[in-house]
Amino acid sequence: MPPLSDIAQRLKVGYFFGDVAKDARILEIGSGTGWLGRHLKDAGWANYTGIDLQPPADFVGDIRDWRQLGLAATTFDVIVAFEVFEHVHCFQECFDLLKRGGLLMFTTPVPHMDWLLRALELIGLNQSRRSPHDHLFYLRDVPLFEPVRTRVVAGVAQWGVYRKPC
Repeated sequence: MPPLSDIAQRLKVGYFFGDVAKDARILEIGSGTGWLGRHLKDAGWANYTGIDLQPPADFVGDIRDWRQLGLAATTFDVIVAFEVFEHVHCFQECFDLLKRGGLLMFTTPVPHMDWLLRALELIGLNQSRRSPHDHLFYLRDVPLFEPVRTRVVAGVAQWGVYRKPC
């Protein structure tokens, strides 16, 4: 694993999951290698589900096809999407899957700094992207959800926790 990706994983767990109840129903979109699911299960979160375009996810498919995949509306307390929204615009799907008051937690590049992340990928310091970053946005432009807390990390990444209105 590239060194910056390893550091980022540890920081994300601390930032995002400190206040999440152990019995929360969590859906991770873009679960990739499964690192977050393994960590959460090992730390006591029992209701984790991962979805990705490729195995080893619990659900293999596109989040935009959530109904066909057998997911039910308004059933999750938390949706996690680390490095997903820059690849696919799926805020409506997250809104539909979250319970009222549920949390959407995500990371995404700062649009005007994506060039630097690409350079870090090319020299092996950051994970390689699996598809183009065609959907870059700023946190102020997140639709449907109310901000709970946000931060910019190292000037290149945006981390957000947003709530589905009640």
